[in-house]
Amino acid sequence: MKTDLHCHSHFSDGKHSPSFLVKRAEENKITHLAITDHDFMTATTERNSKVQIINGVEISCNWQNREIHVVGIGIDHKNHILKSMLFSQQASRHKRVGKINELLVKAGIDGLVAYLDALKCVSVTRSHVADFLVLSGASKNRQQAFNRFLGKGGRAYVPATWVSLSEANHAISASGGIAVLAHPSRYKLNRSNFNKLIDSFKHAGGSAIEVSYGGIHPNTKRTLEETALKKNLFMSAGSDFHDANAHWTDIGKFPEISNFAKENVIWRHPKWHFS
Repeated sequence: MKTDLHCHSHFSDGKHSPSFLVKRAEENKITHLAITDHDFMTATTERNSKVQIINGVEISCNWQNREIHVVGIGIDHKNHILKSMLFSQQASRHKRVGKINELLVKAGIDGLVAYLDALKCVSVTRSHVADFLVLSGASKNRQQAFNRFLGKGGRAYVPATWVSLSEANHAISASGGIAVLAHPSRYKLNRSNFNKLIDSFKHAGGSAIEVSYGGIHPNTKRTLEETALKKNLFMSAGSDFHDANAHWTDIGKFPEISNFAKENVIWRHPKWHFS
């Protein structure tokens, strides 16, 4: 079994279609693929693929005034609790982007709405806005766009309004899915706050964490594996793939979970029902 349980299509902040992701997975010998777009359940129309497609989503959450992401694996896209929560998340996203646009117009930068309307994305992110700022000449690159405009203290900064960890985990569980804490090492937490996050996530109903993903350092991966074993959490892994032109990542391109940790791999989870 070779899985990739975290990637993005052009329906959120990825650059490619779901069909492209499935084809890429086939080329890279992936057996199970979860497309986990931000706050949106992406459906695929692939019928004859050798890859087993698993319903997924990545939900933005608020934890102690930090944005934390939770991946839902094996969700039921028809579940009304999950659908209702994601509808609310989308409304928050569009409201936020509307406020960002107002601030950009005040700064003399117009055209964001037309730019976004031309995209295929459903789940609008600040990355889309950053791309617009680069394209319009207002910023040299994405990082400058966040530094000058979109990040805290920026001229067009608007704080996000997300659901709590408990709300996200409950909706995932209610839909029959597995709640996975996404890329824990990317939140720039010290050791104390890192452990608090893991404990809070588990207390809120989470049952797995990502221990391997694109670009992860071997020492970080081992720490996450050891943490998962210590906290009795299942382990997931995924590329967090967005763009085929980003050479540091690709579908299936991340280190395998270590042998010493495989007793807790996600396909041993009671809710894992994929052959």
